[in-house]
Amino acid sequence: MTRLFLPVFYFLVITAFAQVNPSLLEVDRHKLVSRADLTYDKPVSRSEEGLPVGNGVMGSLVWTTPSALHLQLNRVDVFANNSGSDNFYERHTDYCNGLGFVDVELNNGVKEIFSGNTFKQHLSCYDGLTSVAGNEVSAEVLAWQEQDVMAIRISDTRANPLPIQTKLRTLRPPVTRKGNHQAISAVKVIGNRIVLTQEFREGDYYCGSAVVIGVTGRESRAEVENPSTVMLSADGAKQDLTILMASAASFDPAEDLVAAATRKLDAAIALGFEGIRKSSQLWWQDFWKRSFIYLQSADQEADLIEQHYTYYLYVMASSSRGKYPAKFNGMLWTTGGDERKWGNLYWGANQSCLYNALLNTNHLELMDPMFNMYTAAFKGFETAAQQQWGSKGIFIPETVAFDGLVPMPEEIAAEMRDLYLVKKPWTERSPQFTNFAYTKMPFLSRWNWKKDEGWKNGVWQTSDKGGGAFGHVTHIFSRGAKIAYQYWLKYELTRDVAWLRNDAYPMLKGVAEFYRNFPNVKKENGKYHIYNVNDNESIWGGHNTVEEIASMKGIFPVAIRAAEILNVDAELRASWQEFVDHLSPLALSTDLPGYTQGKPVVWIRSLRPWIQGNGERIPDPNTMPVWFFDLCTLEADESTRAIANQTFDAYFPSGISEKSNIYVLSKLPVAGAVLGRTEATRYLVPNQIRTAEIEVMPNRMDMREGFQTTSVQRLGRAAEALQFALCQSVPSAPGKDPVIHVFPAWPKQWDARYTLLARGAFLVTSSYTEKNGVEFVEITSQAGGECRIRNPWKGSDVTIYRNGKRLMGTKNDLITFSTTKNDHFLILRKDTKPDQFRQKVL
Repeated sequence: MTRLFLPVFYFLVITAFAQVNPSLLEVDRHKLVSRADLTYDKPVSRSEEGLPVGNGVMGSLVWTTPSALHLQLNRVDVFANNSGSDNFYERHTDYCNGLGFVDVELNNGVKEIFSGNTFKQHLSCYDGLTSVAGNEVSAEVLAWQEQDVMAIRISDTRANPLPIQTKLRTLRPPVTRKGNHQAISAVKVIGNRIVLTQEFREGDYYCGSAVVIGVTGRESRAEVENPSTVMLSADGAKQDLTILMASAASFDPAEDLVAAATRKLDAAIALGFEGIRKSSQLWWQDFWKRSFIYLQSADQEADLIEQHYTYYLYVMASSSRGKYPAKFNGMLWTTGGDERKWGNLYWGANQSCLYNALLNTNHLELMDPMFNMYTAAFKGFETAAQQQWGSKGIFIPETVAFDGLVPMPEEIAAEMRDLYLVKKPWTERSPQFTNFAYTKMPFLSRWNWKKDEGWKNGVWQTSDKGGGAFGHVTHIFSRGAKIAYQYWLKYELTRDVAWLRNDAYPMLKGVAEFYRNFPNVKKENGKYHIYNVNDNESIWGGHNTVEEIASMKGIFPVAIRAAEILNVDAELRASWQEFVDHLSPLALSTDLPGYTQGKPVVWIRSLRPWIQGNGERIPDPNTMPVWFFDLCTLEADESTRAIANQTFDAYFPSGISEKSNIYVLSKLPVAGAVLGRTEATRYLVPNQIRTAEIEVMPNRMDMREGFQTTSVQRLGRAAEALQFALCQSVPSAPGKDPVIHVFPAWPKQWDARYTLLARGAFLVTSSYTEKNGVEFVEITSQAGGECRIRNPWKGSDVTIYRNGKRLMGTKNDLITFSTTKNDHFLILRKDTKPDQFRQKVL
């Protein structure tokens, strides 16, 4: 009976599984993700090379010295000051995100542990665990994904285990003052636990944090070693020692942060290390199920790209799930305190390196911190549009504090408008304005004309940068458009109408209204022109810069489309349509006085006049806005694509090859992939990963931005390009219906399988081999609606299956079909069958 029953039972189980998970690909996620693991066979030479562990809110690199294990605990929501600060007028002096140093001393220097042939340190990306082994002592470090707790389990197999001391140290002297800014750190003992608190105050501003550490498994004693260090000593014993580190932070001075951290610690102790480990493993397993990319090639270049792509996702999942986004200059991985180059502000171009690629990963929750920060600051952006520029809507600057922008006294704002809009000569600015600006942070966009002149006779000296009210980021408005466009993209990727109504549309409307009412937008000869604006950081005071014209060409159509979907603002829609219909075109090389007939026509940065820079050059390779706003996609008209390709070629006068240098922030690989250029994928993507611009550390991170700026910016850019090379869902123009393209820029020598998120809320799975080309396409509809896809085998007959049954056959180039939520579609060449491509990935 049993022998007869079991085959039937397993057949039913397999059939049921196939119905729930009908994909032709059976992916071993553990093996796939583990290809991105890091293993060290010798200790790191510096702390910045440690291995990252985090839960999206709290994290640290983990590194060793011969007798100790080290961490610096950091959080995304700890800021020493806000946008209204008057005490950080010297560049690079504002700071953020740090909690405290943790040193786990294993033997008081009696014998080296982490050295020699027995040393091994390993990061498991699949379950977020770092392990380190040394001479008879090993440790495991992880972050609890449900609470802000990190845990260390130490196993000691020495014949006579020694006491283990856990020291918690402040990041600075206990009391630090700068003007009326003060940072107060305090250590103390509560029972057998050690505590470190921080509070930052300046006027009405407050931010506080607390770390509470306890141990289990051995007898322990806590004591204050000095005003900056508190220590927890665990007796020598055969039992494993578990060190649990909990944290909390708040902007509310009434909140008891020690109590909050203690509650998290108690929950962790109740669960134990194994419980925390299992809980976190489940979280990571679910994370890795939602999408994947598997690559392989004979030259190992594809394997390299996949490895770094998976690692990028691991780092972002470990650092971008809190109230605020991970900062480009250090993320959660600073190891020398909380000071860092570029301070505590968010720089839009740099942040885009980390966040743009997340859109298609099916991990939009990792973008929520970015959206939350900008949405929370909406009122301040609204006030800034009026006060700073005399416009309506919202102004989102290129460089901004976590809390946006604070209001200014109206007399200062009125003079600012006259100066920044070039209505009043810069030389006639008032002493009141100059004195008000003197103490403001010079990296904040509205004060970025300020230049540091250093200390003289005990007084900090400043001047301007030679452009009057203009500085590197003072007159950049395109950042607001780019941020708002990402809100729109999230809607297109989810079809979440509530998100569109409550979050995305206010941003789109706000940016459109800013441009429409901006005083330096003027209608001349039937066309709207924009004057006295920057093009990224290189052109100051330009006319019709590529950044701003591209932004307006992108934002107005999607604002109109969003309003139509929501059936709101009919009158505004008409005004917006009139604006975009009469907007000046993107500036071309043919607009230049010295254009030579017959030369390739390319986009340029700016028309004349401009104050500083060279507007005749092709667009900044770090921003390339035309490629961001769906203005030159694979669905665009031929003339647009011709100019786009000619512009792209101009960056590589000698062609693209394995020798092409690509820098950390460059969007050239992205632009190439968007254009369907396979050579961009084959050479530029791996060259960006290996970048010749800056040293890449063993943990795959770099410090391109300077001291304390450990980051993965280049990996984010490379990930974005990779995804566009594998799968694009793009419209013919902003606001139009998107069309899916599979493997649009894929080298024929490389094999690939993937699942990625496409616009329309479609999960797309496909396979490509050097032998067969595109093998199949699977599409899962997560929201219903019409699906549009370009025939993967142009000119060939294809068969489309819906939920396992034949739906239709066609040889159309553009294939369209209706879907309902949870429908699964399989697209094959007519002469092939599904079972031909059923396969295991690893």
